[in-house]
Amino acid sequence: MRNENSTHQGGSFYQRDRSWHPPAFTPTYKTSVLRSPQKALLSLGNTISEMTGPVFGHNMLGQLDNDLILNYAKAGEPIGPRIIVHGQVLDEDARPVRGALVEFWQANAGGRYRHKKESYLAAIDPNFGGCGRTITDDEGRYWFRTIKPGPYPWPNGVNDWRPAHIHFSIFGHAFAQRLITQMYFEGDPMIWQCPIVLGIPSREAVEQLVAALDREATLPMDTMAYKFDIVLRGRRSTLFENRMEGN
Repeated sequence: MRNENSTHQGGSFYQRDRSWHPPAFTPTYKTSVLRSPQKALLSLGNTISEMTGPVFGHNMLGQLDNDLILNYAKAGEPIGPRIIVHGQVLDEDARPVRGALVEFWQANAGGRYRHKKESYLAAIDPNFGGCGRTITDDEGRYWFRTIKPGPYPWPNGVNDWRPAHIHFSIFGHAFAQRLITQMYFEGDPMIWQCPIVLGIPSREAVEQLVAALDREATLPMDTMAYKFDIVLRGRRSTLFENRMEGN
């Protein structure tokens, strides 16, 4: 029987497939011009610090950390469509990543973030903080409840708007598995008009960022549901006494 804990402890991580990721320099996404590297990238092997840590415990979570409808509410609930987001965190070998810290943040239903530098004219919702976190279970599954965010304009082009989206930060079993990404919603035509999204070279890669409407997980007369699976980097298998480690 394969011991997942042992398997995760050995072997370096697969190198990133840079053809799958957007290029760092994407002129239609203005801020990438200054953020992108000015010199050729160097290929380096995994270091010990990248292959180990971080470690999180379930006791760090509050009771309502994964309920954005209630975790900031003052007097009543936030305005907007109620949704559940759920899915599974896997590695590149399709193994569930249990005990991963999943953090999420978003704009409110009007498309406004609760941030002191936010400049969009939409109103702040006094009952919505817009951030939360959870830890994956033994099958790598996570879920949270929230309000569907609205789109918003941003100062990139003359009339550029971001499609509705939720930001994710995932800490796997090592720093090399750290992932920051965004989730979009099935059927939103604005996805294919966004300069950030259009910087991704593969349509298939974009589609992996789109959460599917999941009627099976919907709560009737209450909450719609969207399913969003997340894939982190996987480890190369290593041999131990002529056997695959963990066997």
